[in-house]
Parts: sequence; C-alpha cells; structure tokens
Amino acid sequence: MAERAQVTSSDALELFRSNLLLYLDKARPALDEVSAEVMRMRNWLEDEQRVYWESQVRRRRREFDEAQQALFSAKLSLLDRASSAEQMMAHRARRALQAAEEKLRKVKQWDRVFESRTAPLVKQMEKLHTVLAHDMVQAVAFLTRTLETLEAYRRVAPPASAGATRASGETPSPGGAP
Repeated sequence: MAERAQVTSSDALELFRSNLLLYLDKARPALDEVSAEVMRMRNWLEDEQRVYWESQVRRRRREFDEAQQALFSAKLSLLDRASSAEQMMAHRARRALQAAEEKLRKVKQWDRVFESRTAPLVKQMEKLHTVLAHDMVQAVAFLTRTLETLEAYRRVAPPASAGATRASGETPSPGGAP
C-alpha cells in the first residue's frame, strides 16, 4: 500500500468548478427573469386588463343606452327609415357591450385561476433559486478549497529517509539508530 496518493492533475475538478460558475452566471438571471415575468403577468391581469375592460364595459354600456334611446325616439316619431338605422346601431352597440362583458368575465376568471396555477411552479422556482444562491455557492467554495488543498498536497515532497529505507527493505528503528 502506498504512503502517498498520486495526485498528478486536478484539471477535471477545475473544469467542473469553472463550468459550475458559468452555469450559475446563466441560471440565476434566467430564473430572475422568469420570476419577474410571472409578476408582470399577474400585474397585467389584476391591474391593466381588469381596469381596461371595466372601462370598456362602462363606455359600451353608455353607447348602448344612447343607441337604445335613439331607437326609442325614432319609433316614437314613426320614422321607419330612421328606426332601421337606429335599430342597426342598437344591435351593433349591444354586440360590442356583450363582447366587452365577455372579455371582462374571462379576465376575472384568469385572475382567479392564475394564482392557483402558478403557485406550485413559483414555489419550485423559489426552491431552485435557494439552491443556486446558497447550495451551489457553497459547492463552488468547497471545490475551490479542495483544489487548493490538492495543490498544496502536490507541492509537498515525499520524505526522503522513509522512501529510501523502504526501498532497501529495512525498517527504521524507533530511536533512529541502525
């Protein structure tokens, strides 16, 4: 059995350490971008889209009410040609109002469902973020210390007297005398 390990190269460990550093440099920003995109989507659904479609429903309801009022006025005045034009405008306004109400309904539905669908994935991303920020940083530090230790070990010369004594087949005496 050899007294000394034969460490000739630590290149594989150094290559692994450098690849791990490159991975961390790429993975962290990508993970942060995904997290930010989830937040942007949540804000878009909760704030922008809901507010937009609520205002559209109000505007289109006003337009529909105005078209209905114009149709009612035209019917009262007994103008058949005017009532058909007003009737077409009322139908168009009703369809626009229904479309806006449907969009608002879908936005509200997605707003309710979004959290339940994204929460498990966000939780996994948070775990991965913890691994990248904590565990992988510790792994890089461990690899760095290991490489330093191996390099220091490789620089240590084997003891000359023990190697020569073993080569001749003699065993050293406890007092150091032959």
